[in-house]
Amino acid sequence: MAGLDEYCAKNYGMRPFELTRAFDIFIQATGNLLAEGYRINTPIGSFAPRLKATCEITDPDDVNDSDVRFDGVEYSSGKRWHKAVKKWLNGFCLIPETNTQEILIDQKVLEAKMHECTQRNGYVTISQFGLYTGLTYYSAKKLLDGWTKGEKPKLLKTKRGQEYIYTEI
Repeated sequence: MAGLDEYCAKNYGMRPFELTRAFDIFIQATGNLLAEGYRINTPIGSFAPRLKATCEITDPDDVNDSDVRFDGVEYSSGKRWHKAVKKWLNGFCLIPETNTQEILIDQKVLEAKMHECTQRNGYVTISQFGLYTGLTYYSAKKLLDGWTKGEKPKLLKTKRGQEYIYTEI
């Protein structure tokens, strides 16, 4: 659980151990509701108590409280859960590695993509440019920094918070 908690804190903006606390509360609440005999519907599926008779009973009128025991929990995954994991059902596939040298050869195409990126937001960041062009973070940074230097620079580099933004001149 610690690995999942760290992953969510790093990638989804959650506070450390927030997921662990949420699961602790979820387990406590569902445990109480299942013990009372309720079925619980959640985004990942539904949970229901599984009951078992302690002895063989043929007449329903003869059933007492002590004849029925809690035997576990039945879980049925939900549609939302199926949609989220459907892409992984056929196994994992690796994203093909991009050849940065091939992308960097055509400077006119890269400049056009940079112009498109800056037209959308008024600026472009290293990550945005890298995702849009298929370049690695390092190659995108090197290219954008190169366009900020020289006698006629194409971009202006400005620090905003923790990252740099590049605007057209």
